[in-house]
Amino acid sequence: MRDITFKNLFFRYYDRKIADGTITFSKLGITKTDFTRLCVEEDFLFDEDTLIKICNLMKLTEEEETELFDAAERLRKEKSCLLYTSP
Repeated sequence: MRDITFKNLFFRYYDRKIADGTITFSKLGITKTDFTRLCVEEDFLFDEDTLIKICNLMKLTEEEETELFDAAERLRKEKSCLLYTSP
């Protein structure tokens, strides 16, 4: 899979799972604040425990879960690099 952003990949899975009835927003347990941040902030990430919970609730396949965690790791590395290069 090409390097898709965490945000785009999350919403790809989220939209599909909402549409097929696997999940509802309220059952997913994401706060409205975190959901809004995910929508508007390019570099927002859930903490690891929350992401594990979300993956389980969305019933992602092992491959989908791996792709989402890989995208999260790429974003963490990008954020880390930015911290080190900022003046």
